[in-house]
Amino acid sequence: MKLLGTRITTSLFALAVVAVSFCASGCHLASPAPQSAVSASATQPAIVFMTDFGTANDAVAICKAVILGIDPAARIMDITHQVTPFSIEEGARFLAGVTPYYPAGTVFLVVVDPGVGTSRNAVVVKSKKGQFFVLPDNGLIAPIAGRDGLEAARVITNPAWMIGDKVSSTFHGRDIFSPAAAHLASGNDWTQVGPAIDVKDLEPLKSSQALLSQKGIDAQVIALDDPFGNLITNISREDFEKLGYAFGDKITIQLGRKPFAMPYEKTFNNVPLGQPLLYIDSRGRVAIALNQGDFSRVHHIAPPAAIFVFTRSPKV
Repeated sequence: MKLLGTRITTSLFALAVVAVSFCASGCHLASPAPQSAVSASATQPAIVFMTDFGTANDAVAICKAVILGIDPAARIMDITHQVTPFSIEEGARFLAGVTPYYPAGTVFLVVVDPGVGTSRNAVVVKSKKGQFFVLPDNGLIAPIAGRDGLEAARVITNPAWMIGDKVSSTFHGRDIFSPAAAHLASGNDWTQVGPAIDVKDLEPLKSSQALLSQKGIDAQVIALDDPFGNLITNISREDFEKLGYAFGDKITIQLGRKPFAMPYEKTFNNVPLGQPLLYIDSRGRVAIALNQGDFSRVHHIAPPAAIFVFTRSPKV
């Protein structure tokens, strides 16, 4: 047994020597990627993509394929592709919600475009924060303009920044917006995309506004916080605070034609399970929820719906 162990050890040693000799004469170990390639990938801005296309068809995948065909190194991130179809207001709200978390240079590709194929412009817009937006000129950029300011805007007219001369009248996401975003993210000079236009001439956002009076706030339920069924309103924190409520106060509201009473609370578990509350959501808007329940489904209320929040009555 001792002799057998010695032979095995000797054989393994011999194989190791042969392997070392082979590599010394002919094999090559994989070398790390060139520093320039690593640096280019690390510094190339991301394309942040949002549409109302949904995920039941191939539209999003086609747009991404077009981007990668132009720039194989593109980094594509998704906001959502479940924007309510044709809802420019919802798309604008989602866009404004995510942009503060991305750095300068980021390219936002947004296709919520009920006017596709009409005279509305396809544009690239640069904000004063140094972010770029590739989108239809239909109001999507308006909240960004109001909060961050806009530096410049250009209409996409250069065929070299599109899919070519065969532009569909119904799929500008594929034919115009995706190619332009790819060229922009890859470092091409954005002033080549087309002629400049005055940022003041960009379309405003046609949206409902909350109206503040001595009696309260007349507003709208504009969205659901899915999948939870919370009602999101267009009442800002600042306007709500003018009503005089403090945490724990009972609030009377009118939703559609239904009256409701609920407390104003900081978070959901401050009320019992299944009970309603009014709170300020993470984007600074008044919202209504059931603790671990679905307010919309239980009370059969969905956007758009009128809401009136009464001013706090003085305590006697």
